[in-house]
Amino acid sequence: MEVINKIGRRKESVARIYLKAGNGNITVNKRALETYFPFELHQIVVKQPLALVNEDGAYDISINVDGGGISGQAEAIRMAISRALCDINEEHRTPLKKEGFLTRDSRMVERKKAGRRKARRRFQFSKR
Repeated sequence: MEVINKIGRRKESVARIYLKAGNGNITVNKRALETYFPFELHQIVVKQPLALVNEDGAYDISINVDGGGISGQAEAIRMAISRALCDINEEHRTPLKKEGFLTRDSRMVERKKAGRRKARRRFQFSKR
């Protein structure tokens, strides 16, 4: 089996994954999954698509992730893995789509506007 290359995005994060047949090794930015994501919740999020289609431990995944925060990165990786699993077996598409792993969550932080404290928050009004 050849290496499958997919991309996933969430907020400002971009995850590029390289998935090949193996024994379940997941490396993120040349570090083990457990060291890159110390919180167990993020590790679970990354492994969700594999667990859903009962392919846990069947593939070695090398991940390059960039930008955003930890949660955004974890969800970007989840999307990329889901896309790769759909390439491997078209039957995986239905459960992954039902769970929402193939849908791009396009919500991003709104930019700060001039004359405002944040995007929409105004400075405190002083009558006198």
